[in-house]
Amino acid sequence: MSGTSARLLSLLSLLQSPREWPGSELAERLEVSGRTIRRDIERLRELGYPVEATRGGDGGYRLVAGTAMPPLLLDDEEAVAIAVGLRTVTRHAVDGIDEASVRAMAKLQQVLPSRLRHRVGALNTATVPAPQLTGPSIDPELLTVLATAAAHGERLRFAYRSDGAESRRHVEPHRLVTAGRRWYLVAYDLDRDDWRTFRVDRVGEPRPTGARATPRRLPAEDAASFVTSRLYSLAPTYQAVATLHAPIEQVAARLGDGTELEPVDEHRCRIRSHGDTLDWLAFRLMMLGCEFEVHEPPELVDHLRAMGARTLRAVEDRN
Repeated sequence: MSGTSARLLSLLSLLQSPREWPGSELAERLEVSGRTIRRDIERLRELGYPVEATRGGDGGYRLVAGTAMPPLLLDDEEAVAIAVGLRTVTRHAVDGIDEASVRAMAKLQQVLPSRLRHRVGALNTATVPAPQLTGPSIDPELLTVLATAAAHGERLRFAYRSDGAESRRHVEPHRLVTAGRRWYLVAYDLDRDDWRTFRVDRVGEPRPTGARATPRRLPAEDAASFVTSRLYSLAPTYQAVATLHAPIEQVAARLGDGTELEPVDEHRCRIRSHGDTLDWLAFRLMMLGCEFEVHEPPELVDHLRAMGARTLRAVEDRN
């Protein structure tokens, strides 16, 4: 591939992000002159990509929806299939492809002609997904609005429900994160002057304001670790300590890495495990398939005793 062709692909990749790019920033990213950027923009237009230019201090280039699909190596049927597939995926928190699906959906919607948007809308209206067993269902349109505002660096207003109360929020969106089968928005809350996480299923009536967000540094390594730390700080945590009547090698093979185990003797070992619910800790001990004795916490002992009583009542002979 020639240098010019590779540069055009890189330029197109940048322009497909839902934001406006100043020519100087494009030139810096691609390590070329402003004149080369202008020439490459014209080449993309000749290929059918609808690149719009705005003048002024805040002006720049952005890819807009055209009257026909630009040559993305997709026909109309393929474009509709991908759009519907991405919308379906975003209704579920699927590890590894969730946020990427939202970004791809936002890019695709930017360039879909109106006739294809109508077809995608009709298919989604006529399709009813089965209820999820875990986690609330999220409207893909809501995710698209939040993702676009975060990518644009644009302030957002929305209604938010929390603990039965509803409030209005004015935020600067940063990132979308999935955790525990739920979507979360990491944003800077302008009214509370602090970083916050918002459950997306509790967000309603999102409205971009058009105002630019202030560049800020997130007080964490990344958005995912920020959400995880907030969730752990809000949830009760328990540490279970138990003696397992099984060799440590047998237990380690069942649990995998990351579990704190220490040998007691050749037939027994001790486990230390953390969890935010007693149910999870009880399940983890029961699935090991061996006898065990719980030393702490006392709440787990009571929980297992109640589980055992219910189990006996379920199987006892009533004849």
